Formats: sequence, structure tokens, C-alpha cells
Amino acid sequence: MTRIAPLLLATLLLAGCLEKSDGPVPLPQELSSNSVAAFCGMSLAEHPGPKAQLFLKGQADPVWFASVRDMFAYTLLPEEPKDIRAVYVNDMGRARNWDRPEPGTWVDARKAVFVIGSRRQGGMQQEEAVPFGTEQRARAYIAGNGGRIVGFTEVPASYVLPGMDPAPPTGG
Repeated sequence: MTRIAPLLLATLLLAGCLEKSDGPVPLPQELSSNSVAAFCGMSLAEHPGPKAQLFLKGQADPVWFASVRDMFAYTLLPEEPKDIRAVYVNDMGRARNWDRPEPGTWVDARKAVFVIGSRRQGGMQQEEAVPFGTEQRARAYIAGNGGRIVGFTEVPASYVLPGMDPAPPTGG
């Protein structure tokens, strides 16, 4: 019985810690008429190209971005919150429409690959970090649009915010 007591105590303490956690990671939401870009305050429907959404601890609704590049800027800016729970981007390898990626094309941004330096522009009419769920689809995109593949933490700060030091995004 004396051996069981410490194990029981450890189990109860661990259970208490788990109950105080933030719960399950939020799933991506689909765009609606209420989906407004964090930086420009415009409806995401007004911007072509891939979008992003980011969930902060303690907030049920995502922070929306009219471009994936804007999402990266948000993660890099020192004045923005760093308590990020989840980040999703449109998988442009599954989207059939560049201007309006269809519902169900969201992918975890931390697991995606990004094509930077391609000829396509994002929702803010600037260079875009085009997200893909697979490297194979990213390579097919590069064949027609140019660019190079990088991972989430490899997107250069200077690509996202020209003139900023080269530290990669933290993303929580």
C-alpha cells in the first residue's frame, strides 16, 4: 500500500494539471461574412489568395489574416500576443480556386511547407508565402510559378517584414 500511495498522488496531481490545461486545440473555422482581417479590417472575401487564421489562448474566435504573409508578420511583431494555440492556412495544393480557396482546405501551418519568391501575389497584392500540405504539390506549383520551399520556422523575417532582423517566426 505504501508503494501505491505515491503513484496515486502523482496521478491525481497530473490529472489536476490536465484539467487546468487550455483543453483541445481549436479546429479551423470556415470563412463567414464576419471574417475580418486583423491588420486592414476588411472582409477576407475582398482579398484573393490563401488566407490564415490563428487562435490565441483564452479566445474562442480566430484572428483572421487576408494573406499568409500577414500571419507571419503577426507572429514576428513584438507587440502582438505570443500565446498562440493553433495556426491554420489554406492548402493551395487542395484549393481549386486561387482567388477563393474552398472550405475544407485548411492545414496546420506548422506542418505545411511554403513557397516564397513565386510570381503569384497574395491577398494584399504583395509577395506571398504560398502554403501547401505536401512538398510534392509545392514542387508542382514551383514548376509553373517559380519560388523555393521553406518550412514554417524557415520563412525569413526579411521576406515578411523587409528590414527586420532575420529571426524566424516563433508561432507559439
